[in-house]
Amino acid sequence: MQTIREIDALRRVVAAIRRDGGSVALVPTMGALHSGHMALISEAKRHGSHVAASIFVNPTQFAPTEDLASYPRREAADEALLEAAGCAFLWAPSVATMYPDGYATTISVSGVSEAFEGAHRPGHFGGVATVVAKLFGQVRPDVVLFGEKDFQQLAVIRKMVRDLDLDVRIVGVPTQRDADGLALSSRNAYLSEEERIAARVLPRVLLEAAQAIREGADMDEALERARSALRAAGFDPIDYVALADAETLTPLDGLDRPARLLAAAKLGRTRLIDNVAVEPL
Repeated sequence: MQTIREIDALRRVVAAIRRDGGSVALVPTMGALHSGHMALISEAKRHGSHVAASIFVNPTQFAPTEDLASYPRREAADEALLEAAGCAFLWAPSVATMYPDGYATTISVSGVSEAFEGAHRPGHFGGVATVVAKLFGQVRPDVVLFGEKDFQQLAVIRKMVRDLDLDVRIVGVPTQRDADGLALSSRNAYLSEEERIAARVLPRVLLEAAQAIREGADMDEALERARSALRAAGFDPIDYVALADAETLTPLDGLDRPARLLAAAKLGRTRLIDNVAVEPL
């Protein structure tokens, strides 16, 4: 596996793949790879002759109060995982390469980005959309794979691709979970042993609320029961527990179309997010 840090070298590698009739399936990451990322790599092999990963801890999607400085970085271990998984190359640019002096362009995807994470993390999705658009322009992949755990991010990227007529296919991969149901995340490493046990409540209450809503329970009551269960487990604050349209992320008052039940809440110093699909019966 090649680790590439300069754009000219990246373009030579991609051009060689194209000349040989190959295709590129890209898995963008911020590193600190876990089994969820590796599931994306495995799925990518079904979509392209060459699998590429990127590692870039993107400063523009972190708020001043968030964990950019402490975000886990372990590139050597990540490289070993990617090589063992059969990755063709790793794109690992520096901040200076991604945002050179004088950089002035951003991408904003309104509507789908505004509620939920967008409301609680102002500027986050502008940073995400901009860096992902740059990755598309740099790697020029045929298909790009994202995990459904960050469901709003996936919706934002899909909307950006449609609106800008970008020639790339987006594949969402189901959330990967530990045996106890907790969604895999690099930030799980911040949880203490006691918090890790308490965190199991999050996926459980989402599944219970989703089932109740499918079966016709009062939605407000089902969502409030979920919030109460999270509070009882020690989550505080609870940023949101809400049902939204699965494509537009518009909040819903009832289940009349494919939807997602989304939640974000803090446990100790760790903010966890999760979501489950909710389909009308």
